[in-house]
Amino acid sequence: MQEEEKVEKYFQRKLNIKDCYLKKNRDFQRVYSKKRTDGNKTFTLFYKKNGLEHKRIGFVITKKVAKAVWRNKIKRRLREIYRANFDALKDGYDYVFIVKHQAVELEYKDLEKSFLHLAKRFEKNGKNSKVVN
Repeated sequence: MQEEEKVEKYFQRKLNIKDCYLKKNRDFQRVYSKKRTDGNKTFTLFYKKNGLEHKRIGFVITKKVAKAVWRNKIKRRLREIYRANFDALKDGYDYVFIVKHQAVELEYKDLEKSFLHLAKRFEKNGKNSKVVN
């Protein structure tokens, strides 16, 4: 019975992964306007409750961070990290990860470690995080 549930959850996650990304500018702006933030050396995390049963995530990498080839490489890595660690973030929230310059120098495993560190930190004290003025 448990294996059937695991398989069902896997296929649900597989089918809905495309719906779990923030795509429109207004969605990003809603998250920014709430001004709930956390971060580490690699990322700054903005988050907001979304009123849905699933989480949505967006990645922001500015031109100041790196050239286009590196920005795209980092985005591909982050999407894969998110897909592989889908359950690391709480459902019912919108997340925006802003990538800092240090991410360019990191290998995949270090980038994943930083992502998971921030996810665990949010899980631990998400409601006690800073509110930016």
